Amino acid sequence: MFTGATVYSQECGEQIIAREHMFCEKGALSNAVTITNLRNIICKGNVFKVSFDCKFWSECAKAGERVNFSVPGAIYTQEGTLLIPACSKVVGTVIRIEKQRIPNKNARVYLNFEYLILPDGTAIQMSAKPLTKDSSLKEGPWHTAGKLFAYTLGLGIVGAGAGTGFAFIPNPAKLGVGYAIGIPVGTTVGLITGLITPGLKYHAKAGEEIPIILCEDLYINKQCQ
Repeated sequence: MFTGATVYSQECGEQIIAREHMFCEKGALSNAVTITNLRNIICKGNVFKVSFDCKFWSECAKAGERVNFSVPGAIYTQEGTLLIPACSKVVGTVIRIEKQRIPNKNARVYLNFEYLILPDGTAIQMSAKPLTKDSSLKEGPWHTAGKLFAYTLGLGIVGAGAGTGFAFIPNPAKLGVGYAIGIPVGTTVGLITGLITPGLKYHAKAGEEIPIILCEDLYINKQCQ
């Protein structure tokens, strides 16, 4: 059974003993960590990476599904305090999927990361989201560019073939003219076709890493580590 973080106060003897810092990740809004005698508190806005346990395909997922992630390695503060042990897990829930659309709009997957599972099985409630501009997971610009290039190249070759045929009727000497006509037409049609087709589905491989950002402070009891 999942249990949330315990609420402490001065009455149960909690005292701040240090203020430390996470190693800076690009896009993080904070790197602050509060160390007390009872727990370590990773402050809201900190960023760390998690990796997919299994492959993930947006077309096979739906809202409400749980997705399991691993923490790639132990996470320490710059000052050397262990925050999250190696072999820890993170559990996320799919909260929405936007399918790919025309023109060339990629699918988007929205996740809420809800639990950190420590190696001993202790579940700690958390709140985090993917660190992207719109908090969604989608294929990057290189994949999109690759799709457009494939359409452009493919129809460019078709255009070259059509231009060659045009050049041989009725005079083979017009081969260069045929290429000059066919290739630009083919590549232009290919680029336009790539732009007006549906965008890409979101696919992630097992082990693929993504950065997540904490939406609330993450409380880790020291007896849990």
